[in-house]
Amino acid sequence: MLSKNKTLNAARQTLRTEAEALLSMSEQLNENFELVVRLILNNSGRLIISGIGKSANVAVKIVATLNSTGTPAVFMHAADATHGDLGIVQENDIVMILSKSGNTPEIKLLATLVKDLDVPLIAITTNPDSTLAKLADYILITPVEKEADPFNLVPTVSTTLQMALGDAIAIAILEQRRFTQNDFAKNHPGGTIGKQLLLKVKDIADRNLKPAVRPDTPLKEIIAEITAKRVGATAVLNGPQLTGIITDGDIRRMLQKTDRIGGIVAADIMTRNPKTVKENVLAAEALKIMKKNNINQLIVLNDQNQYTGIIHLHEILKEGIL
Repeated sequence: MLSKNKTLNAARQTLRTEAEALLSMSEQLNENFELVVRLILNNSGRLIISGIGKSANVAVKIVATLNSTGTPAVFMHAADATHGDLGIVQENDIVMILSKSGNTPEIKLLATLVKDLDVPLIAITTNPDSTLAKLADYILITPVEKEADPFNLVPTVSTTLQMALGDAIAIAILEQRRFTQNDFAKNHPGGTIGKQLLLKVKDIADRNLKPAVRPDTPLKEIIAEITAKRVGATAVLNGPQLTGIITDGDIRRMLQKTDRIGGIVAADIMTRNPKTVKENVLAAEALKIMKKNNINQLIVLNDQNQYTGIIHLHEILKEGIL
């Protein structure tokens, strides 16, 4: 039978063991890390990252992180490298090999072959006395005292340190290159991240009709306009001048307060000085404004402060922006 306490204790001990190893590694970082970052920054080619077993899986993730943050990187499996994939490595490239022991047959062979190519070799390993470390031009140590499992066999702490060190390299390079949010967006045009960084208010608002009434528009016509334009609200315009907004919620609240609706016009129920957003603002920023003010719609204005539409909370959420 599953023991709740035993399960939680195992989980907490695992996380503590990995956290302590991460802190230890952060304190042991030295000038070798700076040299590796400078080498990659000044390189005109790509960073080829390799490993075998779980280290190969970590290498794939590091490659993805580097590519997304502006550093060209390619994954090369250590076993496949000796069966033709070594041709990936070009004259101006750098090779980085991940291996806990640094002494597995595939890693030893690959490190030897890379040295013959006369390209810089970076080793990420736990063992500074390994063949990989001795052949490498640059060594980054992942100090693993023991893995998280009771048998000291399962790659846990070692792979956590490898992945964290890869992240540290990527972020250090990102900051040195002054990589911006716009640069990041260019590498992430699709999915939720892309939408958060690229989708603008105008992209959503332009799909909608643009409801508008005058200050003297009767209630019946206001309701018809909101219903027809399907964004749950209408702008109130005095000529080209924005004077207010009326939402379907405003109408419901008004009807709860009075039975006498004859003669009611837009100016009687509109919210003056409504919250607005410029059409070139990111949709994610519009969402923040809505959340902060607890509202569902925003009036959209162009650079000349002219009314161009309304954006609804639900439309932003449909895009996957949270």
